[in-house]
Amino acid sequence: MTPRQLQAFTVVAQTLSFSRACERLHMSQPALSLAIRKLEEELGGPLLSRSTRQVKLTPEGAALLPQALHLLADFDNVRERVKQRFSLQRGHVAIAAMPSFAGSVLPGILREYRRQFPNVQVTVHDVINEQAIDMVESGRVELGCAFEPRGETPLVFELLFVDRFMAIVPSDSVLASTKAVSWAELLKHDVIVLQRPSSMRRLLEESLAAKNMELRVALECHQLATASRLVAAGVGVSVVPSLLRSQVTALGARCVQLERPVVRQRVGLIMRGDQQLSAAASALRAALRGAFLAPEAG
Repeated sequence: MTPRQLQAFTVVAQTLSFSRACERLHMSQPALSLAIRKLEEELGGPLLSRSTRQVKLTPEGAALLPQALHLLADFDNVRERVKQRFSLQRGHVAIAAMPSFAGSVLPGILREYRRQFPNVQVTVHDVINEQAIDMVESGRVELGCAFEPRGETPLVFELLFVDRFMAIVPSDSVLASTKAVSWAELLKHDVIVLQRPSSMRRLLEESLAAKNMELRVALECHQLATASRLVAAGVGVSVVPSLLRSQVTALGARCVQLERPVVRQRVGLIMRGDQQLSAAASALRAALRGAFLAPEAG
């Protein structure tokens, strides 16, 4: 039983005329008759009583008519809803982004995205880098914005930019007036870092180890925002992605270029390679990619 067969039946049932039904449906008489006959064969009996003068509904046909109209209405509604999703007149997309990204560049991108597609609902999960990757891998979100995953992974990574890590220091620190600071100088102060197994902490430790240096930690916390507030309060110094420059400055801490060694990390989009993106997610992916033209932030 196909929508075409049901439509042929309902129009004949409503007009009680094959010729008028043919005009309305833009079908030939043989095609219309074939559609009705196939429907009757599938259902097991006649739905219309035909004579040379008139067409009547059989009792079974009369019982089918309101149900057929309801089915066709549901079919049209489903078709329209799906078409609206493809045309982004409706839909939903979920994205997981590490806080440094979610609180800096993402709001401006989403503002423009919502301006273009106001009927698409967006859910943002601002979670630590590792959770963002896990949420994409588990299928809870279609897109992730995070550091490039390490090692073998089934996930697809698309580079957006390369972020350079910077030092942040209290406004009254002797380092606050300098344009750049070396790691050796920074490590003379109390250093605040993220707790393990943070991928950012691992990157910093490995970068220093490659230069025969050790990351000596005075205080640990779970979020970069907390580390930034602790620095602003004068508790110590820290190292964060340049993405956080505006937030750190707003808190009252100072940003200083960090050198010897320079530490960089690739930031990009993460997706599942075995799953096609929805139309809404594809449009957001395009918006994110279009927002980054320069190779490096900070």
